[in-house]
Amino acid sequence: MTLAALEPVFGSEVTSAQPLHGGDLSEVLKVTLSDDRVMAVKRGARVDTEARMLAAMATAGAPVPGVLHQAGDLLCLEWLEESQASARGWEALGAGLVALHEHCSTGYGWPEAYAFGPLPIENGAAQSWPGFWAEHRLLPFLPHLPADLAHRVEALAAALPERLPASPPPALLHGDLWTGNALFGRDTAWMIDPACYHGDGEVDLAMLELFGTPPDTFWSGYGGTEPGRAERRPIYQLFPALVHLRLFGANYRGMVSGLLDAAGV
Repeated sequence: MTLAALEPVFGSEVTSAQPLHGGDLSEVLKVTLSDDRVMAVKRGARVDTEARMLAAMATAGAPVPGVLHQAGDLLCLEWLEESQASARGWEALGAGLVALHEHCSTGYGWPEAYAFGPLPIENGAAQSWPGFWAEHRLLPFLPHLPADLAHRVEALAAALPERLPASPPPALLHGDLWTGNALFGRDTAWMIDPACYHGDGEVDLAMLELFGTPPDTFWSGYGGTEPGRAERRPIYQLFPALVHLRLFGANYRGMVSGLLDAAGV
């Protein structure tokens, strides 16, 4: 669909469409209408699924941009004014994330498959958390890995019943919460670009720590964590590392190998 399709929806002409930073896997625009309204517009193949994920997160009380309209390959979102992250903003992110994680289901997974760009992500329902992580987050990468890494990932997947909790609370997860998907405003924060499913809340914490170190104020907002989280962290970080290796190439091989080292395989 073209942006002109939005004009009858909002009763106003599109006067500008400015590309935003990011957009490795989808097009994101800052769209201004002739009545001076501003919104973020995403164009992609699965924006309808994203709209449903944002709605689920909002129902859970998590801070997310409001969905203004979704049709075809266009998703129109509330425009959020970004500022530099502050201590209170990080604390707000922690509080928002724990609210999300307190919204639990009866099992693991999500009703729909998803994708990171061209890479499909299966979310089939499972009652066993180690089984879900093995079948949907590690083993699908084996055909695309060098033999040495594939052998190590397969060995880790087989050991997951002893390495991961069998039945942690099936928390609602953001699913891709690296620091770039946390948007900070003045003394607040929002979560954007979700890839939701239900699982161990430590998954989001591990992802947030993959490319950065949340400050103490984040943990003040989030609260306590379970014993043994440090040992589980590389297992959870391995999934996004495998995604990056598959999408962006051999520069991420070292990350995957290092996380397997940290996981002891």
